[in-house]
Amino acid sequence: MGRQDEEQTAYFALLRAREELAALQRYQEYLVAERARIDGFVAAGTELDGTVDQRLRRALRHTDEPLGEALELRRRVIADERRRLPERIEAAQAYVDECEAAHAALKR
Repeated sequence: MGRQDEEQTAYFALLRAREELAALQRYQEYLVAERARIDGFVAAGTELDGTVDQRLRRALRHTDEPLGEALELRRRVIADERRRLPERIEAAQAYVDECEAAHAALKR
């Protein structure tokens, strides 16, 4: 493989590394927004429930517990992902830095 091929390979590795880092950063933003969306949904539902006679909600009440459990599970998964994400972003940034250094070295 010639030097130009190596430089091109390094460049494309750098582009992929940057894309991965950007995707992780977007995912981090998504997780924050998703948690806010769920919290808003729960708050709005709680507020709405207080506006109707509970006897009339009987047909819906049997779904309250499964819905609450599903939302709580999603909150836990989001929290777990948010705890692990900084390490993944740090690793992705380190890889971008490596790729940038390798590409720069080949350009000289």
